[in-house]
Amino acid sequence: MKIPTAVAIIDPDFWMDRSVLLTGHTGFKGAWLSLWLQSLGARVTGLAPAPPTEPSLYALARVGDHMAGELAIDIRDASAAHDAVRSVRPEVVLHLAAQPMVRMSLRAPALTFEVNVLGTVNVLEAVRLAGGSVEAVVVVTSDKCYANPSGYASSFFFSSSTTSPEITGDAAEEPHRFVEDDPLGGHDPYSSSKACAELVAAAYRESFFAPGSDTHTRVASARAGNVIGGGDFGEDRLVPDILRAYDAGQPVQVRNPDAIRPWQHVLNPLSGYLALAQSLCAPDGDNAARAFNFGPRPRDALTVSEIVSRLDSLFEGAFGYELDGAVNPPEAARLELDSTAAERLLGWRPRWDLDEALMRVAVWHESHRRGEDMRAVCLAQLTDFADLQGTSRDGS
Repeated sequence: MKIPTAVAIIDPDFWMDRSVLLTGHTGFKGAWLSLWLQSLGARVTGLAPAPPTEPSLYALARVGDHMAGELAIDIRDASAAHDAVRSVRPEVVLHLAAQPMVRMSLRAPALTFEVNVLGTVNVLEAVRLAGGSVEAVVVVTSDKCYANPSGYASSFFFSSSTTSPEITGDAAEEPHRFVEDDPLGGHDPYSSSKACAELVAAAYRESFFAPGSDTHTRVASARAGNVIGGGDFGEDRLVPDILRAYDAGQPVQVRNPDAIRPWQHVLNPLSGYLALAQSLCAPDGDNAARAFNFGPRPRDALTVSEIVSRLDSLFEGAFGYELDGAVNPPEAARLELDSTAAERLLGWRPRWDLDEALMRVAVWHESHRRGEDMRAVCLAQLTDFADLQGTSRDGS
């Protein structure tokens, strides 16, 4: 199947035959990104243990069959990470490997910090020791990295621009769309670990990869909103929970129906990661060596209950929702991102709106239920996301 250039800012000639090391390629976002890079002709080496779920997009779309190489390495293993970067000698490193679940982080906080913080240290240290073969590193964190007082009483936060502490305690503060220089923080181990990963990326960028240093490597970080898409089988995530309820013919259990999140199709931020890597490799790439938000249009920041209702409509009222009566950890009432920097410096914009994203989720899920070739389904959605004239690549 032929895949045209995905959005106007994605240059297929840049990616053709380029060596890319992708950590976390067996996860939901990593599998979609692997498919995209394969379709662009990149030589992709994946670094991750087995897929985190069963079933998995990685297996259903036969991602592993089209990788240039795969290394079953846990990024907590510093020596293995160093060996991987030295052996692969990638030009671009896309670091997606993570423990991505908030509730899991409450059950296994030490594991979460080890993977998300020390794992990031290990990847960046491996790049530092590789001696300049890597041109660009994109560290993917999360929109949860921001100090968000929404719905909480008070907390102790660290600023993104300094390590001096500041106290924030006004839970009634007007919510706003977070920008990249807002304070970092985290009420739970997952959010805190992602804030820490941002600080790690910034420290390595300033200490070892700054303009004028001996290395030609540039480092940036990417903070994406709540992503949805076909092939997400994750635990304790709204859309996978909805689809499991639909398959079981039961109402979905909802914890916080009024919580507002920046929902977007997974291909939107992935296009941002690719555009960011391209910009880092450009002659003026120093301007891209910073943190970037990749969020949806403001109108697509909706409540949980609205997402349930819209998907229920797409499935013709096959399910509803019930309030989860269990005691659940607190969550921020509102979270929105300002992506002006990515629009201005990278030329990036979200391509699919929320209605399109939800429709694509429903189509993917029904295709899976019918037993279709899910690699072909994914590549077809990539083609539709592109929907632009340009050089095509064979991703069959």
